[in-house]
Amino acid sequence: MPLEIERKFLVRGEYKSLSVAHSHIVQGYICSARGRQGGLSRYEFEKEITKEEGLSLLRLCEPGIIDKIRWIVPAGKHVYEVDEFFGENAGLTVAEIELSAEDEPYLRLPFIGEEVTGDRKYYNSQLRQRPYTTWNE
Repeated sequence: MPLEIERKFLVRGEYKSLSVAHSHIVQGYICSARGRQGGLSRYEFEKEITKEEGLSLLRLCEPGIIDKIRWIVPAGKHVYEVDEFFGENAGLTVAEIELSAEDEPYLRLPFIGEEVTGDRKYYNSQLRQRPYTTWNE
């Protein structure tokens, strides 16, 4: 099972001009009750599927869909994936950097703010249940 090691940060400042690519992502959860993990490392599977397959799977998902634009920002030998959220999570922007080891050094770009690695409220699975726009309620 592939192990993913990443750090997550709030974004403060301009990042789009540093981006080399971006894509629109719509994400849902078929079953979020199993396999909860936290912190710096977690298991993750990625598989590219067709748009039609994705739309079919979204109909099976639990309530609460994540809608975001992912901006790709190079940082030395690493890449920041900056997620700008929309819909019920509008106003939230977070950046993640994937590492090969938990103590691997990385370049901290000027737009990187507070680290929120391990703070469950910033997990996509939590954002679909308790969206960012409801945090002040």
